[in-house]
Amino acid sequence: MGAGHDHGHAHTHAPPTGTAAAAYRGRLRAALGITLTIMVVEIVGGLLADSLALIADAAHMATDAVGLCMALLAIHFANRPPTTNRTFGFARAEILAALANCLLLLCVGGYVLVEAVQRFVTPADTRGGLMIVFGLVGLVGNSVSLVLLMRGQKESLNVRGAFLEVAADALGSVAVLVSATVILTTGWQAADPIASLAIGLMIVPRTLKLLRETLDVLLEAAPKNVDMAEVRAHILALDGVEDVHDLHAWTITSGLPVVSAHVVVSSEVLNGIGHEKMLHELQGCLGGHFDMEHCTFQLEPGGHAEHEARLCH
Repeated sequence: MGAGHDHGHAHTHAPPTGTAAAAYRGRLRAALGITLTIMVVEIVGGLLADSLALIADAAHMATDAVGLCMALLAIHFANRPPTTNRTFGFARAEILAALANCLLLLCVGGYVLVEAVQRFVTPADTRGGLMIVFGLVGLVGNSVSLVLLMRGQKESLNVRGAFLEVAADALGSVAVLVSATVILTTGWQAADPIASLAIGLMIVPRTLKLLRETLDVLLEAAPKNVDMAEVRAHILALDGVEDVHDLHAWTITSGLPVVSAHVVVSSEVLNGIGHEKMLHELQGCLGGHFDMEHCTFQLEPGGHAEHEARLCH
């Protein structure tokens, strides 16, 4: 996706026209409205039923609401046009929002676990009937949000963060319903803090997974679906390519992988087909096999790498 230059460089200058999460802005707004509604309902239900599980799920809902708001703000900033100082615009705002969501989720998960342990020490008289009513409201609302975000979570870490939060909430609603059923049928009050522990344990592992993926982007690790050895092999397989060095791949934000490389091409081939043809072949190689369209290549004659090394020293 870049034009050739006489000095042997090719760059893809076009900025991203929209991040992967931008297409799901409306669905995120709908999920936010549902989340806020369920949060209020569960707070009321938790107080009426004296249920820690409902209160815990409502607290998680509050965090989800903050996370969804940050996701929407991130989309707004990420799609602002680039400037001379920020050549990729604010695309990384989505990843920063995902990171903030992770930190909030870890805090909420820890809080729920601590409160559940304390409830074992001082049991409460929880009303199972009311728990079932409010738990069903939460489950239905979360299920609708999951359907809204199902597709987007495959394309954007930002949307995936919101999806995982809602998924944990749906499982939390199931835990509330199970504990309520146990309390109604057996009178065993410990079912409520046990459900709260289950909710906390569902939050933390999923959050750690998302945190790891988010940190990989911030630390500019190679995209997880790209094998750098295969990328190198495909480049070297092109006619006339003698070597490739300074090969780097990273992700600006979800849906925007970037690759750069110095490619050593034999003078005979380069003079025969020209820089533009060689660049088209390189772009077609990576775009076709690895779906990486934003590429920067520097074409070099043999021995140029040693010249670069001397200049660096």
